[in-house]
Amino acid sequence: MALHLLIFLTSCPLCTYPQPQIGRSAAPQVEAEVHLEPGTLAVLRGEEARYTCSTSEQWTVMVWMVNGASVLTVSREHGALPSNNPNVKAENRSTPKRASWLFVLSNTERSHQGQVTCDLQNVQQKTAMLLVQERGSVEVLGGNRTALRDEWLLFECQAEGWYPNPTLVWLLNDIEVDEGEYNVSSEVSADGLFSVNSSLGVHAAESSHVECLASVSALHQPLTSGVRLTVVAEVLQEEGEDCTVLLAVTATLAAIVLLLLSALCIGIVLLQRLTGQAKSSQIEAIRFNQSVSGRGSVAEETGGNVNLGYSAEALTDAAYNELIRGTYSQTDSVSTVTHKAPDVVSSSNLSLHSQSQAQVDLGEEISKTVRRVTTV
Repeated sequence: MALHLLIFLTSCPLCTYPQPQIGRSAAPQVEAEVHLEPGTLAVLRGEEARYTCSTSEQWTVMVWMVNGASVLTVSREHGALPSNNPNVKAENRSTPKRASWLFVLSNTERSHQGQVTCDLQNVQQKTAMLLVQERGSVEVLGGNRTALRDEWLLFECQAEGWYPNPTLVWLLNDIEVDEGEYNVSSEVSADGLFSVNSSLGVHAAESSHVECLASVSALHQPLTSGVRLTVVAEVLQEEGEDCTVLLAVTATLAAIVLLLLSALCIGIVLLQRLTGQAKSSQIEAIRFNQSVSGRGSVAEETGGNVNLGYSAEALTDAAYNELIRGTYSQTDSVSTVTHKAPDVVSSSNLSLHSQSQAQVDLGEEISKTVRRVTTV
């Protein structure tokens, strides 16, 4: 029976048997070269997310997926095929040696956060991560502050509406404060956004600028809020001397000078008033004495009495004419007129009378006006 079986196996023309390979080894399998960049991308909500998928292998169809759902298909022969998603598109960046396509996802939402996959069918697929973040607000509460020297103040920073939990940093005069000098607490709202509060204690040694910075990885520059701390009666050390004493002395001297100037001004005003009153009294006394003395001297010379009601002021031409009691004219020759001297005349009246007599012209026909005064 064993003999019959051996004859059958050797006489079967359809049977093949593996032959041992001498001098040959199995060829190693080469993994397809597919690249998806970047591996992790963080964007702010509403911004664009861009990924590039490239390969040197022969391919037919490229499928882009977001969180496992197909959103766009690219054909090697026809390019990007129409999609019902208006927020996605693909751009051909291929070179003669390498196929490369740029995938663009615009108007990103937090629901897009997760995996982005480039699937080269029948070749290989690669997956990257997409992070969609929210930019909130930051504010240092209380505004600018004023404090006395060596006083301790507490500054509070509040950041709201962030995703993920933002990083908070304090700066004092543009120098970052050590994390151990301030505390940070955060909480999550119902919509998944983070609110962060931080407190910083500051020793008011000098006037300073206090800033609070909040950021997430998608922000190119952190958001900043700052206030000004002004220290009153600030001590400035210069060459070992305390300027506080100098400031106090200067203020005292200024106050004293101001008081002296005020007193001097008041004294000048009072002195001017007193001087004016004294001068007016002296002038009135001199006028009175001159009037009395003038009348007395004339009365002594003429033998008359002093008329206290008579004014010594010179009369005007109109007043002088009113005192004329009569006029006469002489046509033939010059007649001599005898006048009775008044009891009371002033020096000015005497002068006028003498002038009137000197003006008599003996050779001409003139008219004369004579003042007649009754002697008492």
